[in-house]
Amino acid sequence: MKKIVLTLIAVALSASFAFAQDLAQATETYNNGANSLSAGDKNAALEYFQKALTLATACGEDGAELVGNIKNVIPNLTLSIAKDFVKESKFDEAVAQIEKAVAVAKEFGADEIVAEAETLGPQVLMSKASSLFSAKDFANAAEAFKAVLASDPTNAAAALRLGQALNSLGDKDGAIAALEQAAANGQEANANKLLSTVYLQKAQASLKAKNFAQVIEAAEKANEYNESANAYKLAASAASQLKDNAKAISFYEKYVELAPNAKDASGVKFTIAALYQQAGNKAKALEFYQKVASDATYGAQAKQQIDALNK
Repeated sequence: MKKIVLTLIAVALSASFAFAQDLAQATETYNNGANSLSAGDKNAALEYFQKALTLATACGEDGAELVGNIKNVIPNLTLSIAKDFVKESKFDEAVAQIEKAVAVAKEFGADEIVAEAETLGPQVLMSKASSLFSAKDFANAAEAFKAVLASDPTNAAAALRLGQALNSLGDKDGAIAALEQAAANGQEANANKLLSTVYLQKAQASLKAKNFAQVIEAAEKANEYNESANAYKLAASAASQLKDNAKAISFYEKYVELAPNAKDASGVKFTIAALYQQAGNKAKALEFYQKVASDATYGAQAKQQIDALNK
């Protein structure tokens, strides 16, 4: 019986010694992590802390305090590595690391780290998208801005840039949708200017394709967002091609009203006078011929028409 008791005591002492060894190893590994962190090697430090956590957890209650310390360190360190990637403009690596930080912070109950990481994620995506946009890599920039908007549809700055990127890629309809989204979320003034430009470009393309009805439609949309002399001029040219003199006159009049000093202002006024003359509106024809009676290019012709109309 005495021999059995002694054996049990030996086993207990052996187990106690083994636990002490395991805890010492966990502590040493933790300290190696702390030393690596002090030396600025965050990745090595993180590996040490993760190993130390496994070792300390196996020690049960004896390792509980060390486990608590490690669980406070790992989420912060994981997010800190992500921030370093951001500083180096390694945006894809940063996004992946942020996802790791969120996962480990949720596992360890580090709610503050979860909140910070989830806030940082969209900011990194925005930085990536903006960097691509500045480099004129519009295709990849567009995809990156879409990723930003997928996580936050109210990000007006991302929607605005997406609209610009898509417009540069020739996707006018996509650009319009993005810019309308930007306008709805606080970027109305900037978005409207860009929307006007996109519709103006559509009008120019339609004029080149001799689709005159679409020219007028696009030009009028451009003016809804931001009134433009060029839009009126395009619409007037299209209306003239469609033999819609009433609309042509209206659009030309708005053009010279907005751009009175344009190089072709005298020529446009002469055209307006001729259109009024064709429409049988003698008074308005005279009014516009008189506006260019002293013009070096159109004056002589204008005076002839004035004389003819006054007979």
